[in-house]
Amino acid sequence: MAMNVEHSTCVDLYKFADVFSVDTVLRRCVEWIDINFTKFSLREEFCSMSVNQLTEIISHDELEVKEETTVWEAVVRWVQHSREDRLHHLPSILPHIRFNLMTSGDTAAILKHPLVREDPGSSEVIRKVVQKGNPNPKPRLWMTTEMILMYNSNWNSKELFFMNPRKGKYISCLYKSEDLPRVDSMTVTSDNNVYILQSEYRKLTLFKYNHAENMWEQAGVSSSNGPEDQLYERNLHAVDGMLYYLAVNPEEVQPLLQMIKYNPHTNQWQDCSPLQLSETLYRSATVSCGSHLYFLRTEEMHCYDPSQDRWNEQTPPTTIPDVCTAVAMGTEIFCIDFDFTQTMMYDTVSDCWQELQGWTKPGNLCMKYSPSLFVMENQLHVLLEVYDTDRQSQGSSTDWTHLIYVYDRSADAWRDLKATLRDIKKYSAYGSCAPVARMYLPYLKTTENTLLLCHC
Repeated sequence: MAMNVEHSTCVDLYKFADVFSVDTVLRRCVEWIDINFTKFSLREEFCSMSVNQLTEIISHDELEVKEETTVWEAVVRWVQHSREDRLHHLPSILPHIRFNLMTSGDTAAILKHPLVREDPGSSEVIRKVVQKGNPNPKPRLWMTTEMILMYNSNWNSKELFFMNPRKGKYISCLYKSEDLPRVDSMTVTSDNNVYILQSEYRKLTLFKYNHAENMWEQAGVSSSNGPEDQLYERNLHAVDGMLYYLAVNPEEVQPLLQMIKYNPHTNQWQDCSPLQLSETLYRSATVSCGSHLYFLRTEEMHCYDPSQDRWNEQTPPTTIPDVCTAVAMGTEIFCIDFDFTQTMMYDTVSDCWQELQGWTKPGNLCMKYSPSLFVMENQLHVLLEVYDTDRQSQGSSTDWTHLIYVYDRSADAWRDLKATLRDIKKYSAYGSCAPVARMYLPYLKTTENTLLLCHC
């Protein structure tokens, strides 16, 4: 039954599943409406929904609309379908429309609409939302753009760089000195919250990104349990709503991977079981996948289970020279070595590795810095910083560039994305993989606390 959802059957199935609590059918109907909302809202079946069903649907972050005016227009059609019976519902429906995502011209036109003018309560609701701000300023999922977050590698810079090479979007944000703390590590949670961690004199402080204001706000209390040694490699990961800070001194003979977690619900830090490693680290990577954390290098791999606060030994990727970057997709972990000669895929369910194709480098290109894997639009990508050995031998020490490759799984091959990369030589990625977040571009372009350089 759940697979027979279409324009003519969706509302009836939705109502049936709602009344009789058939969750699988209800979820399928909701997903179908979210994806097809723009076309579905033009049909007669849409207008047969109850007011509660309507408000439930238009409250979804996943509603596939490019502009919020589409939601307003759908509500107008629903009301006008039975104007006398439905007009009094308008004030209770309007708070579910995200007027903060509209232009001032859009909201002005809506305030002049006959339906709003006819009902003083509706115009009051809209004015309050516009003046005081919507309690849910979050953009719809389909209004956002996936962006890689990078930092300016110049010392003490207050610049962040947002990039989507697939769509040719490049935005540089230069923050005021007091508005961007020094960043030691960064992570993006499954619900698109972005955190940065600052470590200073053993004091760990978390900052959370406010998308609507394009600013960073301290998240909870600080911890005094940070490492003392400046040689520590630091990573921040999110697992099931918790934030995990991992630090290790790779130059020790037998390094100790220290870990501390932050619980946003209790606003508390808590020590976690450390991981004793066998030898000095040349290169390694940490990555979160599902409900676990993983540490991997060529000769050893460990999995941290938060429910037991315990590290468990796993099968290492012994055939890869030196793991330097890793990223998760679903239940699989992908990693590559510094020179990108090999790609390895780890199945976390079966604890098995599979060898994939590495980079078939063109000409005499060589890696300048460590590559960074990232996932964008559900595809595996890698960001490379390379130089031409021939040109360097001719005396050019600055002739290097960025390249981006995407992995074609069906062909087991990496292909050049041939992205038109702007001058991004001064930018670098955070951590074991480049963090990617969904950004609402108008928020980046309209804030007052940053200097913006946009190439879109």
